[in-house]
Amino acid sequence: MSDTTIYTASKIVTMHSSNPVATAVAIRDGRVLAVGSLEECQAWGPHVIDERYADAVILPGFIEAHGHTMDALNTEKTYVGFFDYPLADGSTVLGVTSTAALISRLKEIESGLGDDEILLANGLDPIFFPGEPRLTCHDLDEVSKTRQIFIRHASGHLATVNSALIAAEGITRDSLTPGVGKDESGEPSGELREPPAMSLASRAFREMQIRSINPGLVRTHAEMARNAGVTTSTELVGLMLLLPQQLEAWHEIVDAPDFPGRMVLYNLPSMPGTSADYDAMAEAFLALQKSDTPKMRNGGVKLIIDGSIQGWTAKMQWPGYFSGEDNAHLLTTPEELKETVKAFHRRRININAHCNGNAATEIFLDAVEDALIDFAWLDHRHVVQHSQTSTPAQYRRMAKLGVCANIFINHIWYWGDQHAAITMGPDRVRSMWACRTALDAGVPISLHTDSGVTPIGHLMTMWCAVNRITPSGRVLGEAERITPYEALYAATLGAAYQLHLDHEIGSIETGKRADFAVVDASPLDVDPLAICDILVFGVVVGGEHFEAPQNAESGS
Repeated sequence: MSDTTIYTASKIVTMHSSNPVATAVAIRDGRVLAVGSLEECQAWGPHVIDERYADAVILPGFIEAHGHTMDALNTEKTYVGFFDYPLADGSTVLGVTSTAALISRLKEIESGLGDDEILLANGLDPIFFPGEPRLTCHDLDEVSKTRQIFIRHASGHLATVNSALIAAEGITRDSLTPGVGKDESGEPSGELREPPAMSLASRAFREMQIRSINPGLVRTHAEMARNAGVTTSTELVGLMLLLPQQLEAWHEIVDAPDFPGRMVLYNLPSMPGTSADYDAMAEAFLALQKSDTPKMRNGGVKLIIDGSIQGWTAKMQWPGYFSGEDNAHLLTTPEELKETVKAFHRRRININAHCNGNAATEIFLDAVEDALIDFAWLDHRHVVQHSQTSTPAQYRRMAKLGVCANIFINHIWYWGDQHAAITMGPDRVRSMWACRTALDAGVPISLHTDSGVTPIGHLMTMWCAVNRITPSGRVLGEAERITPYEALYAATLGAAYQLHLDHEIGSIETGKRADFAVVDASPLDVDPLAICDILVFGVVVGGEHFEAPQNAESGS
């Protein structure tokens, strides 16, 4: 039997500039042997022809360069977000669209818990309930006055808790930790902003963190990714440096032949708002990389510099937030950040920095520039993650420094109207998620879903970048639109470049891994408004086939 299989398709979009379109691809040993016409592929010798995709379109597998396996936590037993959320089996859990609906959903969840269990839920965002008072501990007390309740917001940067938890953890009006919300009388309101404050809810926060990185979630996350055509995903809050005992369990799951994707981990060297011996952590990371396999790698480290725009904890430059509310604080100091970046940069460890606010972007770029003066690693590809409010001057500086931007473009759909009306204002919102500005400045970009915050699905992400339309129908920043080709590049080769994997994945060309998304139409051929409606049939990972349930949504 031949060890070469040729797959035919109605169209193959390769993202390889010398050979952009084909109708056949030959695979041998999990890699692309040849791509072109059927006759050209047949010239490579003995083969079998597989026509299962003859009527489909093959694209390079999408690459989610900023995701989280915590999206697998979003089930009917835990999810309380505003938008409906697609699950791995193709079904959908419905969102909650008012405080009353939230309390009702929480009561349903609470009724199924054991006596000593904490009620943990995920996905809340009070910004979607305009005209209603901001959620407090007293609202959650309607669910239970005795059981501890911890509701993580969609951003992951805030939580709202009830009075039972506040009392159990000893959180009082005298608590000095930054981020503890207080009501008008000075008592804790139940809102905890950013990890230092969230960690005061010690038992609940610890349980939520452990659940979020449970190896058992990885497979469910990969199935969600498969449904969206994603073949390589990431965990951007990897805890292998802090919990190295989990490494073996993750490898056992991800390296299995039936695991439908690849994983790249970006590990926290310390919990946000705390310090560590970063030189020691950098050495530990280099040791961690020795366990890397083709399906699971430790790609670098993640630094969290600020918070969430819709939670008013992202650090903005003047004039700050449109609404006047501002709970922002940096989770590190500029001086400490410089030393942290140097510790990893001088060891050639890639750094991904969470920067929602442009003030956070600025101090990260300062730190990178300082590190480059100290150690001239020119191919570092450090990444400004989210880059929602980065300025034109900052993009020019990124290009000069060799820094990439992974832009959280999905915010246009999920929070665009709120950013226009509440956080940024109707004028500044047009320059958020500035994909066109970044590309014109020469900055390598990718696009992400921050899976768990929004559903994984690069067809939706591309749709957002190309159209920039909100749920109300307004276009935010028409001048920042990019073309479908540029969006597809960002979702494939652009993301691969940021992961230092563009020599292996991101395009369909000889020698690269046979990782494909199989769809019913090319995003380069359909009406731009229809990109998010393209159907995903499944993925190919290293030549292995994984079908998506045909009731699944592609992330739209």
